[in-house]
Amino acid sequence: MGLDLCSRLFRVSSRLAANALLFGVAACTAGADVPVAERSDVHDFRVTQLAGGLDHPWGLAFLPDGRILVTEREGALRIVGPDGLEPEPVRGTPKVYASGQGGLLDVVLHPDFSENRLVYLSFAGRGDGGAGTEVARGRLVDDALVDLDVIFRQSPKVGGGRHFGSRLVFAPDGTLFVSMGDRGSYMNEAQNLGTHIGTIARIMDDGSVPADNPFVGRSGALPEIYSYGHRNVQGMALRPGTSTIWAQEHGPRGGDEVNILRPGRNYGWPAITYGIDYSGAIISDKTEAPGMEQPVVYWVPSIAPSGMEFYNGDKFPNWRGNLFVGALAHMHLRRLVLDGDRVTEQEVLLEDLEERIRAVKQGPDGYLYVLTDSSAGDLLRLEPM
Repeated sequence: MGLDLCSRLFRVSSRLAANALLFGVAACTAGADVPVAERSDVHDFRVTQLAGGLDHPWGLAFLPDGRILVTEREGALRIVGPDGLEPEPVRGTPKVYASGQGGLLDVVLHPDFSENRLVYLSFAGRGDGGAGTEVARGRLVDDALVDLDVIFRQSPKVGGGRHFGSRLVFAPDGTLFVSMGDRGSYMNEAQNLGTHIGTIARIMDDGSVPADNPFVGRSGALPEIYSYGHRNVQGMALRPGTSTIWAQEHGPRGGDEVNILRPGRNYGWPAITYGIDYSGAIISDKTEAPGMEQPVVYWVPSIAPSGMEFYNGDKFPNWRGNLFVGALAHMHLRRLVLDGDRVTEQEVLLEDLEERIRAVKQGPDGYLYVLTDSSAGDLLRLEPM
């Protein structure tokens, strides 16, 4: 990121500390790669690049040995080590449908990874009728995935390259949550329990259906479904100290949402929405209806959210309990302050980078890690000053 990052230092706003800017100018003159200094309402921090040149990176997971797995949308699973991006991708990854918004998406480790070495990937996969979100798992051995098995397939497969989701989150009970989109042209199917379109699935770590899923045994409903009425969930996170998973919804023009997931609940899309179609057409004249959930917070105009994380580390004590959401269209990291389940404050961070933020994760070291979305994307680490 060297020269590119240096050029950004000359575009920073008055929010940057003056001494950090002077340091950056001096270091750029010396040809060094420089951390970008940022100022938050409650923490000053710097942004350090760990890897660059990633092809539309999408998800990341932290290995016990300190290395980081990063997915690239075109289909490669990369490893970032202490010396940066390792030259060869992980072998044995699934074949993906890399078209439009489809490709290799999220990555997560099994809770018992140290014992079983299992890695889970969500991706767009081909099948009869088109493509859909799928989940595969394999064992990471010598930088290769072995015994790869697809344990979940969205049904039905349909045409088009939009709205695959997808994030993966393990709950404390060991079940795996899988978010999926409405596939763009099929938004009305998000109200149909006979498909996975526009739903969030809950499965066991081997892909089987938990017996206590809300629609198990219900005629006409797919048993993997945990919640429905979603448009395109590109962020999910477990709230620390609870068993509750939160999800953010990538809306149309306006109507991005953050929701608390509850079993069997209907989140309304497209019957209710705070947004309008990209053409300006009305999708629904209702923003609420009986039996449909209201968001914790929504954004009009849209910020195009992707990736989310609760912070509970020790590196930024004044951020503990805050929710972080990446923004693609508005190119920033959004910090949400919570009082219980209510958002009381919001702060925009990293806007001076002028980068689409695809993912945000807290590392085991207590730092925040961010992926920027471009054909030469970065893995960045936020560190206290």
